[in-house]
Amino acid sequence: EALALMHRARHTPDGGFDNVLSKSMTAWGNGQGVRALAILGGSHMQTANGTVDNRATSEEDAFFQVRRFLSYLPQSVWEAPPIRPRYDDPLRREEGLLSAIPRDRRLPYDARSIIGMVVDRDSFFEIGRHWGASIITGLADLDGHPVGVTATDPEYLGGVLTADASEKLRRFVDLCDTFHVPLVNLVDQPGFEVGVRAERAATLRRGVAMIAALYQATVPYYSVIIRRVFGVGGAAVVDRAQFANQRVAWPSGDWGSLPLEGGIEAAYRRRLREADDPEALRQDLLGEFADVRSPFRTAEAFDIEEVIDPRDTRPILCEWIGDAYRRLAHDLGPKGRGFRP
Repeated sequence: EALALMHRARHTPDGGFDNVLSKSMTAWGNGQGVRALAILGGSHMQTANGTVDNRATSEEDAFFQVRRFLSYLPQSVWEAPPIRPRYDDPLRREEGLLSAIPRDRRLPYDARSIIGMVVDRDSFFEIGRHWGASIITGLADLDGHPVGVTATDPEYLGGVLTADASEKLRRFVDLCDTFHVPLVNLVDQPGFEVGVRAERAATLRRGVAMIAALYQATVPYYSVIIRRVFGVGGAAVVDRAQFANQRVAWPSGDWGSLPLEGGIEAAYRRRLREADDPEALRQDLLGEFADVRSPFRTAEAFDIEEVIDPRDTRPILCEWIGDAYRRLAHDLGPKGRGFRP
C-alpha cells in the first residue's frame, strides 16, 4: 500500500525511465512525434513536476531507497511505525543551532543542516526534493521513533508556499496521517506566494487543499517556530488546535498577520509617499515598532507554549515523541477519509 502512494524513478540510458509513457503511445494518442523519450518525461521532468518523488542513479540505488522508505512505516495501518533501538543521545544539544538563523531577517540559511542537528544522526530521508522546492519533506527518527519532518527552504523563493509546495505538503501530511507517523514541523513560513505566476498556478485552491489535509490529520503534531509565521499559510501550519498539537518557538520567531515591513507600507502609505525622505521615515517606523515584534511579548497571545533555547529542541522533541507513540496505540486503523493522490 505504501508503495502505491510514493514513487521512485530509475534512470535509463536515454534519460527516461520505465513504464511512464512510450513514444509510440504518444504518437498514436495525439499525433505528436517524439524522437527522444527524455523529451516525453525523463526522470528530471517527472521529479520536477511531482509525478515521481525521488531519482535514483541505478537499480540498486532505487531498491535501497525503497527499503529505506518502507523502514519508517508500519506493516499496515493497524500497527504503529516500528521503533528502532536507541543509537543517538536524546539529550544531545547542538551548539550550531544558536547561530543557524541569521540575525538579518532577509538572509536565507541551510534548513537541512538544522534538520540534521535535531533528528537522530543520519536518519533523515528526504522525499520530493526536486519539486515544490520551497518546502522540505522527509522521514527521520527521533530517539529511534519514526517521524515525518517538514521545514521551509528559504533558499528557494524565500520559502513561500507555492502551488506545488502546497500540494507537496498536502501529500506528505496525508502519507504520515495514513500510516500514523507523527509530524514535526520546523516553521519558517512567510505565507502563500502572490503575483501573476501564483494566480495562474491556482495557488489558493491548492493551498486550501493543503490546509484541509492539515486540519483533518489526527496524528500528533509538533511545531517549532524557528523564524516567520505570517498570513493564512503561516497560520495553517501551526494552528491544528483540535487534535494533538504542541508548539514552541525560538527567540528568532517572528509572527503575525503580515510582516511588520509590509504592514508599515500599507498603514503609512500616504505618509511615506509625501515624506521628503521616505526611507528615513520607514526606518523610524520600523524602530518604533521593533519592541512590539519581540516573541517574548507576543508568545502568550499567539498560544506559544514556550520560547526555548534552540539547543533544547532535540531533547524536547525526544521527550514528546515517547508520549506521541503512546497516544498512537489508541488511534490505529484506517482513516475515515480516503487517501488523496
